[in-house]
Order: sequence, then C-alpha cells, then structure tokens
Amino acid sequence: MNTWKTKSVFFSLLLLFFCTNVVLSQSQPEMNQEACAEYKKADTKLNQVYQQILREYKTDALFIQKMKQAQQAWVKFRDAHIELLYPLEPKANPNQKYGSVYPMCNCLALTRITEKRTEELKEWIEGTEEGDVCSGSIKTKKEDE
Repeated sequence: MNTWKTKSVFFSLLLLFFCTNVVLSQSQPEMNQEACAEYKKADTKLNQVYQQILREYKTDALFIQKMKQAQQAWVKFRDAHIELLYPLEPKANPNQKYGSVYPMCNCLALTRITEKRTEELKEWIEGTEEGDVCSGSIKTKKEDE
C-alpha cells in the first residue's frame, strides 16, 4: 500500500510537470514577439507622457524647446546604449552574432530603458513637493493631491 501511494504521488507530480511545461513552453519566435510587443507598449506609454508634458507646459516656449531637445538627445542615447549592449560591424547580422534570442533581448533592453525614461518624465506631470529648491522647471504638487 505504501508503494502504491509513492507511485501515485510520483506519477501525479510527473503529470503535473509535463502539463506545466506544455502550457508554459513557447517557441523563440513567440518569445521574441512577446518581448517586442512589451516594448511597443512601453514606447506608447512614453509618448503619451511626453505629449502630456507638452500640453501641460505649452505656455512655456523655452521649456518646450528644451524638452524637445532633451528627448531627441535621449533617443540618441537610447540607440547608442543598445548598440553598446549588442555591438555589430556594419551590415552584420545580429542573429548570427547573438543567436535567435537577439530580438527578444534587444526588445527587453529597449523596454527597460524606455520605462526608466517614462518614470523620469512623469516628474513633470506629478510635480515635486513644495519647498524643493532644486526642482527647476518641475511644477509643485497641489495641496489636494
């Protein structure tokens, strides 16, 4: 009887393992597509925050000019950062150098850096505490927030 229980538990665990792996397994192209879809979501969110800042600060022409310059510089930084993570010779195939995981890893890195930038830009929307003497162009939070 004890042997039967042991076998039953073993086979139950084995069945659970195989069922879980079937459900969780994905092909590399599917994982690449999923990671790049996450990057697109992060990029969309960044652009929404950026556009909101431009709307909220539209009366400050100098700020808008500087914000646009900063964002253009950030895009150049983002691209240079990705090139640093995955350096390639001109016209080289990244999949040959980094394997079939390259699209996924590239999109994961893009997502990470884009989400960080979004959080940085949100400061101009959310504001800073009153009395923060180093906040520069970031607005002060309202009392009721």
